Amino acid sequence: MRIILAEDNDILRKSLSFFLESKGFKVDQFSDGKDALEAIESDNYDLVLTDINMPGVSGMEITQYIRQTLNSEIPIIIFTSSSVEQTELDSFDLGANEFMSKPVSPAVLLVRINKLLNTRV
Repeated sequence: MRIILAEDNDILRKSLSFFLESKGFKVDQFSDGKDALEAIESDNYDLVLTDINMPGVSGMEITQYIRQTLNSEIPIIIFTSSSVEQTELDSFDLGANEFMSKPVSPAVLLVRINKLLNTRV
């Protein structure tokens, strides 16, 4: 299973990538939303993990682009350090499947990933 991980925090990105790879996933990491979006356009992924606030293109813009322009149903999990309820609601309105507040628990993330990937048709 291939995952794209768009997160500008180097420590979080690298630690989540290491954890997910240890669970058998292939993870492509990006610290810039624009680079992540270019990869999504040119390659096939099973899941998108994205932070909301990133340089280049935000996680919200990535989500909107995947849903509206690419017309893709690929599962998307959004991370944020924001505790504003409206941010979470906006994420779901744009088409995110899951929303996780930082700090992200790798164990909880894995459960959510498996849930999304096992229920896909």
